[in-house]
Order: sequence, then structure tokens, then C-alpha cells
Amino acid sequence: MPPMQTVQLLALVSVLGAFAIAELLAGRFFPREASREDNRLDIAVTLLFPFISGGVVLASGALCAWLAPEQSQALGHWAWWQMLIVLLLADDLTQYFWHRLSHTSWMWPLHRAHHSAAYMSVRVVYRNNLFYYALMPGLWLSGALLYLGFGWVYVGYTVVKLSVIMGAHSALRWDQWLYRQPVLRPLAWVLERTISTPATHYAHHALVQGDGIGHYTGNYGNLLFVWDVLFGTAHFSRRYPPAYGLQDDRLHGAEPWLAQFAFPLRQSVRAGTVLGRGPHSPPASSQIERR
Repeated sequence: MPPMQTVQLLALVSVLGAFAIAELLAGRFFPREASREDNRLDIAVTLLFPFISGGVVLASGALCAWLAPEQSQALGHWAWWQMLIVLLLADDLTQYFWHRLSHTSWMWPLHRAHHSAAYMSVRVVYRNNLFYYALMPGLWLSGALLYLGFGWVYVGYTVVKLSVIMGAHSALRWDQWLYRQPVLRPLAWVLERTISTPATHYAHHALVQGDGIGHYTGNYGNLLFVWDVLFGTAHFSRRYPPAYGLQDDRLHGAEPWLAQFAFPLRQSVRAGTVLGRGPHSPPASSQIERR
């Protein structure tokens, strides 16, 4: 493995491990709401995500080398801040819209697994269908930018971005401390409008909407929450939902982990499913819980 990828992998594993250990010490890494299917899915996606995302980035680079071999490292002379601006637009902004699109009826089956967890934890971070990542525009564009010479700037960017995302999903609620300190409330105001925080992202995972806290039809930002502010999908309450997950799981039971991860290669026969049409499934028009 090239040194750049080795440093990136070690850094990301270290950040993930730090959050996992902190949750473990706080007694929150094994939530009582987690079922056997949840445990299997969380383990599978965490182990396989590096291969899926890495495969996309490598495939994108190989495609660039085939189509434009003369452009290799063509932008390597750019200043780091120029590269950062492009990465925020090509990766984070496109992921905002990808995430937003995934809450429409035809994309929801690829993102459903991320919301089926009835708990918040760092173990939920990568919890998505494999095709959600295999088709993600930001990963394909990132592969092209690496080919063009973004190298170490991309490594630093991904470490910061995934640290923010892990913090936004973590059961530790690190932002709660800021809200309790009157002198730090101005800092909290700026921070929650700049990056994703537990309070804003927990709201996106809420079981219900309309209680003044839950907001699963918004708060789509990954690294930057600025996108939600700019495009009118932001919601702030500085509170945390009382429950997470999906209503149809409460009615029909958990979906099989493999159907959530590998749909449409593996489909579910559970009642009320959107992951295929089993013999007891209702019409497709009634299957979408999140729009």
C-alpha cells in the first residue's frame, strides 16, 4: 500500500477506534436497542466500507488514466486551499445532495439501513447499502481529483471530514457541554451552523418529526452544515430526540441485515418492506416512510 493510503487508513482507524473506546468506557457502545440483525449489519459495513469506497476511488483513478493519461498530477501545483475548496464542492456538497436524494422514494432502499438503527453511535457511521457508496458521486470525483494530484491534501481532508461525521453520530453528545456553558453559546451558535454536530444530526435520525426536535426531512450535511443553512433544510433545537429508527420496523420487526446491506442482490420478504416485494408486502406506494 502506498505511504499516502497507509497514513490515511491508520489515521481513520485511530479516530474510529478512539470514538469506539470512549463509547465503550461510557457504556454506550453496546446499546440495549441493538438487535442481532443490527450487530451483524454494523460489523459488516464497518469492515467492508474501506474496500467499497477504496475500490470506487481506485476505479475512478483507473478510468481517468485510461481516458486522459496526460492529465496525471496536472493540478498537483495548486495551493492547498484551492484544493480544499474544490474538495468541499466536489465531495461534501455533492454528498449533501446525494444524501438529500437518498430520502426520495426511489433512492430510499439504498439509505434505509442508515436510519433503521434505533440508537446513535459511531457504529452507525458507515451503515448504508453497499450500492449507496458504490454509486456515490463524491467518491468518484475524489478518485479523479487524486489522479489530478490532490494527494496529501485529500488525505488530510478525509481525516477531518470523517472525524466530524463520527462525532456527529457518536453517542457521546460532545456538543451538549457547549450548550450548558453560557459563555460558550456564541461559539456553539457558529459551530452548529458550520459543521455537523450531534444535536443537528441526531434530529435527522429521529423516530418522529413534528415534535420540535426530529427533522429527518433536513439536516443532511456531512462535514459542513453550511449546506443545510444555504439550501433551507437546517433545523436547530439543541435537544436530542427521545427515540431513533423507523416506524415500519416498530410495526413489522427488523429487516434482515443482508437485505439492508445488499439490496437488490438480496431482497426481504418481511411485511411492510421496501427492500423487494415479498409475498406479504404492501403495494410500493405505501412503503416509503421517509421522503
